[in-house]
Amino acid sequence: MVGGAGFVGSNLVRTCLAERCDNVVVVDNLLSSERDNLPDDRRVDFREGSIADDRVLATLGDDFDYVFHLATYHGNQSSIADPLADHDNNLITTLKLYERLKGFRSLKRVVYASTGCALAEKGTGPARAVQEDGPVPLDFDSPYQISKIAGEMYSLYYHRMHGLPVVRARFQNVYGPGEVLGAGRWRGTPATIWRNVVPTFIYRALKGQPLEVHGRGESTRDFIHVSDIVAGLLRCALIEGADGDVFNLASGTEVTILELAERTNALTGSGAGIEYSPPRDWDRSVHRVASTEKSRRCLGFQARVGLDEGLAGTVEWTQRNLPRVENCISRHRAYYEVEF
Repeated sequence: MVGGAGFVGSNLVRTCLAERCDNVVVVDNLLSSERDNLPDDRRVDFREGSIADDRVLATLGDDFDYVFHLATYHGNQSSIADPLADHDNNLITTLKLYERLKGFRSLKRVVYASTGCALAEKGTGPARAVQEDGPVPLDFDSPYQISKIAGEMYSLYYHRMHGLPVVRARFQNVYGPGEVLGAGRWRGTPATIWRNVVPTFIYRALKGQPLEVHGRGESTRDFIHVSDIVAGLLRCALIEGADGDVFNLASGTEVTILELAERTNALTGSGAGIEYSPPRDWDRSVHRVASTEKSRRCLGFQARVGLDEGLAGTVEWTQRNLPRVENCISRHRAYYEVEF
């Protein structure tokens, strides 16, 4: 499992172990993750390093049933700040991994984690649910989006040219227990800490801080709980006849950022309210939602966790793990004091 110590990866590891998986090899350079995300289990073989490192690749033999490629240079804003780092950690990783895997004969499936944000329509008009097999634009908002879609292109190439049994899974906005603000090393922007909107809102609400909403909060996102993402990834791995295909892993429901902020304040009992700031100038896909028809029809996949239930569980997890989260945030204190 490449990137297996991250938010989604560590949740997937735990599920695989619960399903009595015999052995899970995790490769992770801990750029945006923590070693203690992984359970202390003899079946977990952790190898610290980048999958782009030839020495790490050389340790991988042709004895894997499934490969989940979850490694990424986390987030749009980090990639805008450092496109070269994004290339090294979000694109060359995919190419080198596929070069290593292309001759393997034991593989039943490779699952590549892509992103749905790259394909959302630009502008402020109403969102149209993005279809998996619709047109792919050439106009993107960040190097992260470029790298992820280029990774899909490499996935198709290696499938057609070398028979690599790869399936592409396009994530929408994943949230839930296990996402640690500030995890990993400093990556040049405050997005190192405030990496996604849900954990950021929950942390600030629990600390009695106002929630920052860009614009008027009219932007919409398709939020999907991490347990549903894990279930979708496993369906991508296990379903027959899906080699070379692509599936949205999404809830199919639009939620405004303002509504998310209001729900978070209500759940946490925060009275600090909401502060409005200018819209982010790089983000031109104001409304995002994905079609769930194909994944439901072909994978038998449907998101099960509603937003209120998922937020409540994430608030509870954050409360229990607040010292751990704050320890990770404090690691970047020198940068934090300069940047904020």
